Amino acid sequence: MIAVCAVALTILGLTIIFSASAAVKGGPYYYLNKQLIGVALAVAGCALTSRLDLDYIRRYAWIIGGVTLVALVLVLVPHIGVWKNGSRRWLGFGPFSLQVSEMAKFVLVFCLAHYLALNQTRIGEFKRGFLYPLGMIGAVAGLIMLEPDFGTAALTVAVGLTMMFLAGVRWRYILPAVGGVAVLFAVAVIHTPNRLRRFTAFLDVEANKQGGTYQLYQALAAYAVGGTDGVGLGQGRQQLNFLPEAHTDFIFAVIGEELGLIFTLGVVALFAVILVAGLRHLRRAPNLFQYQLVFGALLLICLQAIINVGVVTGVFPTKGMSLPFISAGMSNLLLMGILVGVFINTQRTWGRAGLPEQGRAFREVLG
Repeated sequence: MIAVCAVALTILGLTIIFSASAAVKGGPYYYLNKQLIGVALAVAGCALTSRLDLDYIRRYAWIIGGVTLVALVLVLVPHIGVWKNGSRRWLGFGPFSLQVSEMAKFVLVFCLAHYLALNQTRIGEFKRGFLYPLGMIGAVAGLIMLEPDFGTAALTVAVGLTMMFLAGVRWRYILPAVGGVAVLFAVAVIHTPNRLRRFTAFLDVEANKQGGTYQLYQALAAYAVGGTDGVGLGQGRQQLNFLPEAHTDFIFAVIGEELGLIFTLGVVALFAVILVAGLRHLRRAPNLFQYQLVFGALLLICLQAIINVGVVTGVFPTKGMSLPFISAGMSNLLLMGILVGVFINTQRTWGRAGLPEQGRAFREVLG
């Protein structure tokens, strides 16, 4: 079911990208062709991940994690990391570039799942159960913030802390960590003028529609014009340079304008199906490592979708973040393919196995 929903969302994404990039430099075929290459990479990543022996690969978790941290550092080095739109987030490979933070999100989930499984009997301890995994999360999120990419860093922290909580880490450790992270992000926003202006503008969208909330105002206008049925595929005006990043971060607004409320609700419904199917699938997890890995993968998809839809509909302040499977972007699409591969892998290997006894924390989580 998860794979079916992913395919449906990807097909919709290809269709809307072709329409939304009509007036973008290079023309609609430029981004469509790039996205098709991304789909091919995602399918290859999905096929590979679906056949891997996860318990064997976890032997190399720390090597994979170390390589990823080195890559995150290299991104920050001038003339190595690619500078684009005010951030240094990519490593270039000829005509293509890889957004390392996208892969880092999954690697963190993989390493964190490995660590929590190794230490499940000591998960209630301060050092082993809280401090060390928090350090792993902080290392990855901190490097991502330096790019700077606050949204991806916040998503990484949210996923990591949720995994820790479900592994059995004590509330009295988690809550202060959440508060500390919130304060840290608030200070970072205050000391970054453009992000502070974006946040204050969000408090009054109408008054700042020609400035900090221009994208959001145009997105809301797109929903109003689209109504229930939409104006028709390719007939919208927002992709005609009225809505910046219409083919990437704000593609959900183009769906609303051209295909209407029914399709936007359909997109939300597909992500809801992924969430419910993923949660039901977790009941058959054979051990804490695979449970945490699949749960982390599920969070990476669904939390990112929630944030993107929330931003484009005005629930959250504007922050650049792709809509999974749909937005233009090869790196995120490759990550999504890998995540779907994890679901296919575990659906194939878990079968109808019941839950074994895997320790107090795991039993408490699953009931």
